[in-house]
Amino acid sequence: MRITTPRLALREWDEADLAAFQAICSDPVVMATLGDPLSLEETAATIARMQATQAEHGHCFWALERLEDRRLIGWCGVIRGRTGPVAGKVEIGWRLAADCWGQGYASEAARAARDWAFAHLPDDALYAITSRGNRRSRAVMERLGMTYCPELDFAHPGVPHYSPLCPHVTYRLLRGDAPGDAPQG
Repeated sequence: MRITTPRLALREWDEADLAAFQAICSDPVVMATLGDPLSLEETAATIARMQATQAEHGHCFWALERLEDRRLIGWCGVIRGRTGPVAGKVEIGWRLAADCWGQGYASEAARAARDWAFAHLPDDALYAITSRGNRRSRAVMERLGMTYCPELDFAHPGVPHYSPLCPHVTYRLLRGDAPGDAPQG
């Protein structure tokens, strides 16, 4: 599995990705809108879960590699949602190293994942969730053509109720509303 864009590759995970992804998942800046930084063991378990998801469903939050230097800069892809209003639905998501923010990588990768999902999965809609205050991810969702669905806001069950990260928002993109930009590869 490999999807390429002009600057990026979305690909399956391998064991060599652990150290780079651990640096991303343990960065308090990256995790500020996602939850507690992950330990090495938690990061390894996350990668193993994505590998199992890929094996079972043919897709996951794929490793995201920058083509110019082959650096792992995060993840992006689609899974079957596991919680709240996206449970069982196609959920798109991304996580990038902080030094890669603001360069259009998240939008570029997410467009490729969006286009892949609509080309390969039968679902009529694509969903995304994030903590209410995650302005950067919400901006990517809007650039993808997604619409905020306030009626689907929810308290994330995996986040303590007192945390400012508990209130989550949901965005949706209907198949017929998806802009072009088909992925290459």
